[in-house]
Amino acid sequence: MSKNFIFSSESVGEGHPDKVCDTISDAVLDACLAQDRHSRVACETYAKCNLVVVGGEITTRAKLDFSAIARGAIREIGYVNEDDVFHADRVLIMNAITSQSPDIAQGVDARKAKGKETAEQGAGDQGLMFGYACNETPELMPAPIMYAHQLGRALTKIRKSGKVKWLRPDAKSQVSVRYVNDQPVAITNIVISTQHSDDVEHGTIQEFCIEEVIRKTLPKHLLTKETKYLINPTGRFVVGGPQGDTGLTGRKIIVDSYGGMGRHGGGAFSGKDPSKVDRSAAYMGRYVAKNIVAAGLATSAEIQFAYAIGYPDPVSVCVNTFGTGVVSDEEIERAVCEVFSFKPADIIRQLNLLRPIYLKTTNYGHFGKTDPDITWEKADKTDVLRKAVSPARSPVAAVTLNKAAAIAKGRSARTV
Repeated sequence: MSKNFIFSSESVGEGHPDKVCDTISDAVLDACLAQDRHSRVACETYAKCNLVVVGGEITTRAKLDFSAIARGAIREIGYVNEDDVFHADRVLIMNAITSQSPDIAQGVDARKAKGKETAEQGAGDQGLMFGYACNETPELMPAPIMYAHQLGRALTKIRKSGKVKWLRPDAKSQVSVRYVNDQPVAITNIVISTQHSDDVEHGTIQEFCIEEVIRKTLPKHLLTKETKYLINPTGRFVVGGPQGDTGLTGRKIIVDSYGGMGRHGGGAFSGKDPSKVDRSAAYMGRYVAKNIVAAGLATSAEIQFAYAIGYPDPVSVCVNTFGTGVVSDEEIERAVCEVFSFKPADIIRQLNLLRPIYLKTTNYGHFGKTDPDITWEKADKTDVLRKAVSPARSPVAAVTLNKAAAIAKGRSARTV
């Protein structure tokens, strides 16, 4: 990619039909873990009009009312207006849940099994996962996706406050950022589409979104005379949510991760317990990548893991700093493998994942948040990572590592 470019990322609100399904799936997961921390959960939700299907594979000692969980999640999102076809108290809920396949369970369980190479806990599936971080924002996330999330959060906060009566739950945002020399310098385009009641004028929606949401949320120095605002560009957005479009768990994987900046292995997160490496290894990847950048070892970093079902060790680990590393990628990769363990059981232990914390991740991205329960956002391995990068392996490493520590210390002082 050129050093000068425009990059766009989108976010979606809690009432988006796919996010409704993600929320129900994660609500089921949290309810399972609250009663049985060793629950195995792969919960998928489908929503259309006034129908919700909760399906998947769950093995747990928890005693749950799946209909009550789904209705509670829908109510919290805000589908409680009398004109809602998709309404928390009126949706039809179908239960299509079975238990986890015993063939999968024997691969994941920390026990011996015929044909299994080891008695250790194995990965819940094959696949590849990525983690990413960069120095564009205080959260060490790409600017476009962070700004898109911020707009969605602001819109939802106002809606749930009740101050703007015509706002409805379904919404999308999109932000395009101009980069010069790989650094964000301006926002060129902003798109907001928000569901609304039938009795509000388009001009009112447009003025509200620009003045009360955009200008009060995004960095002022990035909004220029050339910034273009596209607010409800179809002119009308009354029919929304699962009434207007079908919802399905796991369809917003780019919204959930890095907005397209940084690669994605293809696995969804929501509704999956941490024995599923689609979720836990992606969280571990973010943890590692963030610590690499926070340590000053690179200004952007991506890490990939790949797993085989039933096998505990990743079949590959790969670090890429896109030419921004102060030492070689091979040296950073060696240090990473020395500091962190990527076995599924160790990931769960290191990040303390067997807790009902997953509803906190569902909306506005699984990365870049500051909640203490979201352990993969901690930058607590920076010192040990810098020490693990051996100056003897590179003639410039001693100087660059000292510089990296100073840069990281300065950034920490600016962003606390």
